[in-house]
Amino acid sequence: MHPSFAQIRFPLLAAVLASVLSSCASLPPPTGELAAARQAVSRAEDADGDQYALQELNTARGELSRAQSAMSAGDEDAARRLSLAAAADADLAYAKSREALATAQLGQRQGEVDELHRRLQTEGQP
Repeated sequence: MHPSFAQIRFPLLAAVLASVLSSCASLPPPTGELAAARQAVSRAEDADGDQYALQELNTARGELSRAQSAMSAGDEDAARRLSLAAAADADLAYAKSREALATAQLGQRQGEVDELHRRLQTEGQP
């Protein structure tokens, strides 16, 4: 006697559900997050983060190092979390660095304008 559809339906549904749940539970390794964190740290370093945002940059470097260690140890959740934190701190270091550079350039330009005003005032006097 052949099994009826009702008899095979439950095991089939259970197998499909188990397959779906196992695929949802597992995330791919955080290699993309690690690469993004490395790039963010490099970008902050290139923007003179060591000079203008040393604390944030050092925090990002430490988190990136711990993320790489966690990845090597097989702790992908910690690697992902630390990579995201490293990227965020590196982005903050980059932004602070860019702000400091822009502020310095603004001060320099304001000094140049003030000097031009002085020259114009002295040239206009007899």
